[in-house]
Amino acid sequence: MDTFSEDEVVRRCRAGDEEAFRELVDHYKDLVFAFLAQTGLASDRAEDLAQEVFLRVHRGLPYFRGEARLSTWIYRIVANVFAQEVSKPRLPVHSLDSGETPVDSRPDLGRPDRRFSDLELRERLEKAIRQLPVQYRLLIAGHYLKGVSYEDLADMFNLPLGTVKTQLYRAKRQLRHLLETSLG
Repeated sequence: MDTFSEDEVVRRCRAGDEEAFRELVDHYKDLVFAFLAQTGLASDRAEDLAQEVFLRVHRGLPYFRGEARLSTWIYRIVANVFAQEVSKPRLPVHSLDSGETPVDSRPDLGRPDRRFSDLELRERLEKAIRQLPVQYRLLIAGHYLKGVSYEDLADMFNLPLGTVKTQLYRAKRQLRHLLETSLG
């Protein structure tokens, strides 16, 4: 399939065509993972949640009504999976006796060409984003980090357009405050 047609892929998936579902996953996997990763989750956790998203997409395709674009529907699933993830109580996943550094506190060694100040700024930004309320995190990640339009965010969260703009303004203001207070 040279061009991706949401309607055609959905139709083929509903008919039981597993290759069509692979095409759907291939088309959206980078966006889903990037969206989750940019909310402040560790990359391995973002990968796990991306898999959960696609499991829910697979199970939900028979019920997809097509009232919104497929991408909007998938983003709603991402938002729901992420909201459920951050509402879970967390226990430490490393042993204090092992002497290992927790995964979240290890420096990003995958990009040796990054300057230290860039890494420090990125870590501060990710830490500040993790402190935002769930809705704000999703809006910031969607609009500013992934370029999702106001209209698509409104559809995704079933909110009026004005509410999305107001919440994004408040999220940005709160993020700015968190970043300013972490400097001092």
